[in-house]
Amino acid sequence: MNIRRVGIIIRKGSSRVQKIGDELAAWLEKRSIRADVDRIEPGMDMLVILGGDGTLLHVAARAGELDIPVVGINLGDLGFLTEVAADEMYHALTTILEGEVHIERRMMIKSTVLAADGTASDPMFALNETVVVKGSVERVLRLRCWADREYIATYKADGLIFSTPTGSTAYNLSAGGPIVHAELGTLLITPICPFMLESRPVLLSPEVALTTQLADRANDVMVMVDGRPGWTLNTSQALRVEVAEKPLLLISSPHKGYFAILRNKLNWGGNSDDVPLPDRFSPPA
Repeated sequence: MNIRRVGIIIRKGSSRVQKIGDELAAWLEKRSIRADVDRIEPGMDMLVILGGDGTLLHVAARAGELDIPVVGINLGDLGFLTEVAADEMYHALTTILEGEVHIERRMMIKSTVLAADGTASDPMFALNETVVVKGSVERVLRLRCWADREYIATYKADGLIFSTPTGSTAYNLSAGGPIVHAELGTLLITPICPFMLESRPVLLSPEVALTTQLADRANDVMVMVDGRPGWTLNTSQALRVEVAEKPLLLISSPHKGYFAILRNKLNWGGNSDDVPLPDRFSPPA
């Protein structure tokens, strides 16, 4: 990568993060790299996200649209997407500037609401998930669901999660869904607190378009897109979820494997130590 212009996106409401952003801008300027704070524009070579996963999710759609690679610096809490620790920031950025870059193409999904006359809303894009959820404690929702034209089931649940592999470690995981490797091409449907125990998460081809519609009237049914309010849903409408045309280009560490990050974030096995595969068991090259 030939990096000459960088956007720095700063988590809102934190004077500490703002100070780190100003220092990073000065560090980049000393290396003859233009730094723009809290701006995403065509022609940028990279975005540096200072915050947590929420900050990255907020800009993922725009970054994907413009094909701008993103690197996340974890100044928040868990940080699955913002995997670079604060004390690793300058080392990681130096490595990137020297040309050692590993870019993952993270699938995004596009959601639209279809009206009874067949017209569609403007799309919203998500890196993690689109969620249909009830806004009150009334009875469970009944949601019909199709893959393309094939009927899947009518779910009785508090809602449905339509997730990407990246989002499998987010709301999907909390709802009992599987962890899916980020490089696997698939769409996930996970019911939230299903009424029937046989209602299980489903993995589907990324080629299908998923459609869901309320089978009964219900109040305050919301569609949330990566935590942002999208639409309210009624029985005359349907929600369509499909893979977006463009992925997010996520810069990841070439020295941290996917499972190393999971072990560290989820405390698998009680620690994050790596155990190399003995040479005698190694698969052929």
